[in-house]
Amino acid sequence: MAKKCFKDVAGFDDRWVVIAGMPVASMLISLLLFNEHYVQGDWRFLMVCIPVSFVYTGAFWYMMRSTYYHVKMRYPAIQQIGKRAFWLFMTYLGVFLIINFTLDALFAWLIPEHHAPPNLFVEFIAAMLMCTLVITIYEALSFYLQLQQVVSEKNELERQKVETQLEGLRSQVNPHFLFNSLNTLTYLISEAPDKAVRFVQQLSKVYRYVLESRDDKVIPLQTELEFLQAYIFLLRERFGDNLNVQIRGLEQQHNVAIVPLTLQLLFENAIKHNVLSTEKPLTIEVFIEKGHLIVRNNLQRKNQVMDSTGVGLDNIRTRYRLLTEDDVEVIVSPQYFTVILPLITMATV
Repeated sequence: MAKKCFKDVAGFDDRWVVIAGMPVASMLISLLLFNEHYVQGDWRFLMVCIPVSFVYTGAFWYMMRSTYYHVKMRYPAIQQIGKRAFWLFMTYLGVFLIINFTLDALFAWLIPEHHAPPNLFVEFIAAMLMCTLVITIYEALSFYLQLQQVVSEKNELERQKVETQLEGLRSQVNPHFLFNSLNTLTYLISEAPDKAVRFVQQLSKVYRYVLESRDDKVIPLQTELEFLQAYIFLLRERFGDNLNVQIRGLEQQHNVAIVPLTLQLLFENAIKHNVLSTEKPLTIEVFIEKGHLIVRNNLQRKNQVMDSTGVGLDNIRTRYRLLTEDDVEVIVSPQYFTVILPLITMATV
């Protein structure tokens, strides 16, 4: 099994963090340790000690980075940050002793004239601050990327859930509707054969549309309206004058789209939840207002309403949320039930 690289474990490539961070950290450490020499302008001393500081910084950075790699591989979860911090601190104590005494001895031998007696407390604090800064940067980047991944996975699961619901919706055009349509067709065959032929043609058009639009996230509004006309024909054969449909002002809307089967679902819900009778005909209106598609019906609720399938309006809202920032609005008044749908410009799809 191939060994994981740093990016596989931490979730990011730290190349630019090292390139940009090490010089900055080195300068901060040298300012902390040799502040009086900066104040005095002792550049002869600083020209030696700044590279020395860079070597110290590089050694600490490499050791803590390597430790972070192994600790992160063993305790990768966000919730395990306490364990990572504990083992990183314990490692730092050992790293400090090894690096400090090794490099102190090396530079005391190489440049004895510039090597001041070490102040272990100051060096310990300075090194710990530098290591803490490095690990904090690594943890922050790793946490951010992990969080992004979690959000992305959650969104993907939500999208898959919606797609599954949509497939269920596309596969049905309510079975009750098919059952009722076949009953209507049975009556027409014996009573009005010519009308029965047209009824079959329109029924075929409805189900062909369902099959052809099953892979489409959006559909041109005019295409949806053509399907809706066939659907309305079938409904009128069943309900007659008890159903009144008014579609107006949509002829010139050629560059906009909606989610497939949205109008069919809204018509189905209106019929499902409202009374249709000679005394109380149901009127469904479809029109454009302020750049939105409005679907409105007069409200005359049935005393006993069929149980909802759970797909309905929430499904429509979620499907639109995946495509546009505009919300689907539902307005219920004593007289009307109104759904306001965003129109999606074809160029943005």
